[in-house]
Amino acid sequence: MTTTTKRFTFEEYLAYDDGTDIRYELVDGELVAMGVGSGLHGAIIKFLENVLDAESTRLGIPWVALPGIVSVRSLRSGRWDTARIPDVVVLSAEQWQAMRAREAVSELNDPPPLLVVEVVSESTKATDYRAKRVEYNVRDIPEYWVVDPLIQTVTMFTLVDDLYEMTEFTNSDSIQSSTFPELVLTVAQIMAAGV
Repeated sequence: MTTTTKRFTFEEYLAYDDGTDIRYELVDGELVAMGVGSGLHGAIIKFLENVLDAESTRLGIPWVALPGIVSVRSLRSGRWDTARIPDVVVLSAEQWQAMRAREAVSELNDPPPLLVVEVVSESTKATDYRAKRVEYNVRDIPEYWVVDPLIQTVTMFTLVDDLYEMTEFTNSDSIQSSTFPELVLTVAQIMAAGV
């Protein structure tokens, strides 16, 4: 007996409504329900949104940090679309303004987001570290953070010659961001978010 799974086009994904409050990502044409994060998960997202917005303002750069509302579209397999909703995404203010009149999607032909952040939950470890790394690399996103409260680390992937180079930060290590080179932020501060 063969089991088939309905594959969705990107347009079908955008229009999909199952009558529930469940949010979905699109992964190689298949709907994948997004889990509900812990309070710490949400506190880290809010903290990073505020920190990255404040740093953009301090530097006078027209960028905006957005929590979990922008889909990042990619074609990982080349055949079926994938659309991830990062926990935090940093876009230029111009890109964000352009989305006011359409779906909040970073399309394949759009400039890539400047930075994406994923906050790990027990159920998202493999996806956050592996699958999304490939998908964000395909989109040429220059910097991708995996904030992991389970092991108290921030792993930063920086795009160098079309591949991500990985740097891991722990405890009182200062985050060394090429997107925000003057940022003063430690892993400990991120992990203490909401306290």
